[in-house]
Amino acid sequence: MTSSPLDSLVSALPIPVLLVGPAERIEAANEPARRLLGAAQLGRHYITALRQPGVLDAVEATLRDGRSRQSRYLGREGGRDTTWTVSVGAVDLERGRGVLLSFEDVTAVEEAGAMRRDFVANVSHELRTPITALQGFIETLRGAARDDAKARERFLSIMDREVVRMAQLVSDLLSLSRVEQNERRRPTDPVELCGLVEQVVALLQPTAERDGVALRVSRPEGPIVVPGDEEQIRQVLSNLIGNAIKYGGAQRPVDITLAAPAQEAMLRAEGVRLCVADHGDGIELHHIPRLTERFYRIDSHRSRAVGGTGLGLAIVKHIVNRHRGRLRIESAPGQGSRFTVILPTR
Repeated sequence: MTSSPLDSLVSALPIPVLLVGPAERIEAANEPARRLLGAAQLGRHYITALRQPGVLDAVEATLRDGRSRQSRYLGREGGRDTTWTVSVGAVDLERGRGVLLSFEDVTAVEEAGAMRRDFVANVSHELRTPITALQGFIETLRGAARDDAKARERFLSIMDREVVRMAQLVSDLLSLSRVEQNERRRPTDPVELCGLVEQVVALLQPTAERDGVALRVSRPEGPIVVPGDEEQIRQVLSNLIGNAIKYGGAQRPVDITLAAPAQEAMLRAEGVRLCVADHGDGIELHHIPRLTERFYRIDSHRSRAVGGTGLGLAIVKHIVNRHRGRLRIESAPGQGSRFTVILPTR
């Protein structure tokens, strides 16, 4: 095969690049292109190498008229699907017209777009149900139940509950937005954890007592100080302990353990462990990696019934990340669940 004068240039480029010669065969492919398409590409007809109709049409048309085009290529790398924008341009060679294909990885952009679409869809879905319920109750109260005091009181009670749920959802969305906005800036104010744990436990004690849940706290005697944002760590504690009360089950204790500072392998530095453990039904293993996703619920009906928005653990994850800490979730069916936050002490 005649060597292309573009061989050295193609090999030097950091993105996948292919050169299709006038004979419609691949004359040059750099290392990134060989990783994307497979090693044995040189000398093959471009149809057998690329295979995807959109890219093939673009190459064929550019070979014919010399005009530049773009297409999309769907690949797979490292066990995940990838998306590439393919720029197809004509190249004048001594033997005739060739085509140079360059591949730009737009997987992250596509995933971000999909996340935004999913987020909007989830928020719309979460708001649609209470809004529809409120509209129905308002129409009923204006009509058939106008003079029915008993029905009016029942409907107003349900409406109040739905409004509270919507307000909580909006509050959680704003919290998540604020945390994400500042996630790159690590907070450095001193936060005393022992006192903070006691404050949150005291705040949630009435809710726990109503369900017959004992909040059992274990912590060192002296103060434990970490750099952080006190309100955000308070939110982490409230979410984790609140979830343990809600989902651990009535008449089952919740254990809150704050350990003394120690060397943490996960941080490669000294850290503090804060564990919240319930004695509930536990969580199936396949759910655990997805628990911190926005709006992910194991049991949607139960979560909504107890006032959950599906955002609590996503907020916890982002706050812990902002503090350069780690979040571990351990659970098994019938063995309860343990959520551990590890925060660096400096």
